Amino acid sequence: MIKKEDISLAVIGLGYVGLPLLSAFATIFPCTGFDISSRRIKELSAGKDSTNELGIEELQGLAHTRLTDRPDDLETANVFIVTVPTPVDKQNNPDLTPLVRASEAVGKALRKGSVVIYESTVFPGATEEVCIPILEQVSGLRLNTDFYAGYSPERINAGDRSRRLPNIVKVTSGSNDAAADFVDWLYSRIITAGTHKASSIKVAEAAKVIENTQRDLNIALVNELCIIFEKLGLDTEEVLIAAGTKWNFLNFRPGLVGGHCISVDPYYLTHKAQQIGYHPEVILAGRKINDDMGNYIAERVVKLMTRKRIHVVDSRILVMGLSFKENCPDLRNTRVVDAINGLEDYNAKIDVYDPWANPEEARTEYGINLVSAPVGHAYDAVIIAVAHNEFREMGLQAIRGWCKPEHVIFDVKYMFPKEAGLSRL
Repeated sequence: MIKKEDISLAVIGLGYVGLPLLSAFATIFPCTGFDISSRRIKELSAGKDSTNELGIEELQGLAHTRLTDRPDDLETANVFIVTVPTPVDKQNNPDLTPLVRASEAVGKALRKGSVVIYESTVFPGATEEVCIPILEQVSGLRLNTDFYAGYSPERINAGDRSRRLPNIVKVTSGSNDAAADFVDWLYSRIITAGTHKASSIKVAEAAKVIENTQRDLNIALVNELCIIFEKLGLDTEEVLIAAGTKWNFLNFRPGLVGGHCISVDPYYLTHKAQQIGYHPEVILAGRKINDDMGNYIAERVVKLMTRKRIHVVDSRILVMGLSFKENCPDLRNTRVVDAINGLEDYNAKIDVYDPWANPEEARTEYGINLVSAPVGHAYDAVIIAVAHNEFREMGLQAIRGWCKPEHVIFDVKYMFPKEAGLSRL
């Protein structure tokens, strides 16, 4: 294995996970940042970050770090950290294409003594069953004889200004005891919150995938309760606040579950479960409930408009927020589009306003043309879909100012206290 004083590190994938990692390690080791997107490399080289994960000082700290979209530039590294996306396809099956391509690129640069660490969320066994065989085949080297591997699942919370990379405990693991010790030592250089060394790569993989599966199921339960309470004429938040007075009641709220983690990771676990002959019922049931919430919100808004005798066909509806979470520009797998599509099925005209989202990305990924600002006194209904700080600060009265005299305001995220004329999930 390489000597600690000889480390030259490369991060493969410079998104929400890889960029903060590169920034942290670049203060200690010679580093290379690689991404297949030449646009991303040009952006970072110009000192800009569209993810907003790094501040100006952190971006300036990368001035002397090699940023590249050329796989050949990886050859100077001997520690490789792979942080590429792990999405699902249209059938919700794991799409390992980015992981396979990254492994092939690393395999070409691999040399004796090198260490390859994966951070991408996968099903238990993926690193050893999918990635390592590619590394061995492409490089001609053998695991634990010529090179070593590890897995340390990412725990980045995009848009979170308080929970940052250094103050989130890092799970680590390795392909043998020596590799596990090395990986744990490496991350301990940048993680002030400490590390947790798992007994195997599979344990670390499983720990990561159930973190988000557990959260997904908790939200699914509350979403189902929300549907039941609406039919009973009960205010969901009032019920949750009352139940929350017990010390061990978990504080979850209903809503749209999108993004690249919570709404995706459970499918990696269920895929593996089905491979070994077990059909997971609870996890998939939770996924179905959460995936249906966009349509449920659309139907709720249509019902509320109909009760007020507002014609839904040709109505004008404002959707506030498109990103998958508050105070974050990330549009990946946002479920707000489900509500938009549901309303468009009624031939309503939809304006989407999101000061955080990239207009070009919204247009390219979803065919949505964001409005630069809402139009005054124009809307029959407003859906507050994402809890951006800007929306909270402008206040409910300003939002009402965009509406026609007879209107519906539907607050998905409980941003405002319940009052006359305001409906909530």
